Amino acid sequence: MPQMRRIWFIALNNLRLFVTDRLAVSMFILFPFLFIIMFNILLSGTTTPDKPLQLHLVTQETSGLSIQLIQALVTADSSSSIPGSPVIIWDKDYNQDLADVNAGKFVGFLAFPANFTQAVENGTSANLEIYTKGVSTTTLPALSGLAQSIISQMSAVQVEIHSVTALMTQQGSSPADIQKAIAQIVNNQIVANTKPLISYQADSIGPVKQISASSYVVPGYLVMFVFFAAAIASVDIIRERNNHTLERMLANAVKKESILTGTYLGGVFRGLVQIAIFWTVGILAFHIYMGIAPWAVILLSILVVLMSAAFSVMLATIVRTERSASALAVLCSLALAPLGGCWWPLFIDPKWLQFVAKFTPHGWANEGFNQLMLFGATASDVTWQMVALVGFTLAFITIAVINFRTSGEAT
Repeated sequence: MPQMRRIWFIALNNLRLFVTDRLAVSMFILFPFLFIIMFNILLSGTTTPDKPLQLHLVTQETSGLSIQLIQALVTADSSSSIPGSPVIIWDKDYNQDLADVNAGKFVGFLAFPANFTQAVENGTSANLEIYTKGVSTTTLPALSGLAQSIISQMSAVQVEIHSVTALMTQQGSSPADIQKAIAQIVNNQIVANTKPLISYQADSIGPVKQISASSYVVPGYLVMFVFFAAAIASVDIIRERNNHTLERMLANAVKKESILTGTYLGGVFRGLVQIAIFWTVGILAFHIYMGIAPWAVILLSILVVLMSAAFSVMLATIVRTERSASALAVLCSLALAPLGGCWWPLFIDPKWLQFVAKFTPHGWANEGFNQLMLFGATASDVTWQMVALVGFTLAFITIAVINFRTSGEAT
């Protein structure tokens, strides 16, 4: 029990020293927000909200089935009240559409041939044309799906026409009567049918929100400055070792384990203060979106704090002088920040650099934040990122325990 009180005393004393140090507070709490404000201004307007998918249709017929099909699609589209539903655009000039696609005004279009109606009524093939320029992950699949639906429906109409034609021919009906029956089939299937010949369903799960630059800037600088503050704090531990403070604590029956645990908890408390301020200001001032699992974002932040505090204690146990600790703290912080995606989103890096980031705790942390806050992931989707941070934490603590020494024990 006395050792527990000593642990809390050491931890709270380290936190008090940090909070009362104006330079430290400015450097690791206020200073990061200057970067966030600057990058938020520079990157504002680089993201835009999603626009509804536009599907351009054009026919080379002046009358017939294709006109009726497009009219049915446009009518169904105009009656849809679901946000984000595809927009059907009926273009009148095939050649103009070709010119517009080549000029980059839109991605592509679906065209009906001039013999479409005749081919359907005669039971011959009619080739629909999909014209696109460039690679499209949305427009081309949508137009292809629409074309397949039209072909399927027209095949059903042709089967019915063939059956009726064969039956009436056997009964000796006149060509005029057969043509009239065909017209009646077409009218029933396309014009008089109460349901649209071609239909689609669009489900809305909520409005698409524009992602602000703060949503990836704030987490990146949180990881960077929480780690930086913890790394620099290793200098204080070495100072206490070199001025024999640790030896005096040992002489007063404070165990090494208590000193190490109290020092580690002091770093954890300091990091918790930082992330509390970061997220509070981020939400209130920068209106960042925490994703669909905000508690997972907080948990990931806490794991970053635990990892950073462990690194601080480890660094203090493997170097001898304050100058060495300060230099290594700055070097590690500035090297790991860009490698781990703290200065820009990790997912825009080339594949080889994303692979290198796997060897840094920053890379795992920022990957988790990006998935949760930008890509709608849940806690289960970032399990491996959390496990990796726990792994780094345990590795740093193990090294710290093995190498922990007082000034009298230093070699």
